[in-house]
Amino acid sequence: MSANSADRPGQLDVVLVKAGRTKIRYSSELLADDGTRIAVRAPWAGSGVRDFGFVRFEPGDVFTEYYWRNRWYAVKEVRSATGALKGWYCDITRPARRSGPELVVEDLDLDLWRSADGTDVRRLDEDEFAESGLAEADPGAARAALAALDELESRARGGDFAELLA
Repeated sequence: MSANSADRPGQLDVVLVKAGRTKIRYSSELLADDGTRIAVRAPWAGSGVRDFGFVRFEPGDVFTEYYWRNRWYAVKEVRSATGALKGWYCDITRPARRSGPELVVEDLDLDLWRSADGTDVRRLDEDEFAESGLAEADPGAARAALAALDELESRARGGDFAELLA
């Protein structure tokens, strides 16, 4: 559990919720909030190394994360401790909510990876999404989630991905 962000100006606690429970909570540096998009920077918040086979997240990695209040995804630029760009990990989420010192984001299981050079774009966790029951429980949210994944994949393959984050 992190210290209260209200005691640290320019800080936000990112709270990732999944299936109604807090999955992870970590402190981040607030970079910008224009009322629609929120940008934060944080070190890798996981414990140890997470090797996906196509990318490794490890201590020292730095994530610059972009959240929207009106879009169903978050985009996380991943850099190594030396500053080398690894790529972008994208979470399909409900639109982000900022409440005082917290940025609350509900993870909807779908993800997308885009490598730094753009040659590796892959959809992730579609099986988890199907098993989540969201399509039955909230069909509108399920449709929005799938549309968001399609949009991100199209941007990742089509060349306007960087424009999304500019």
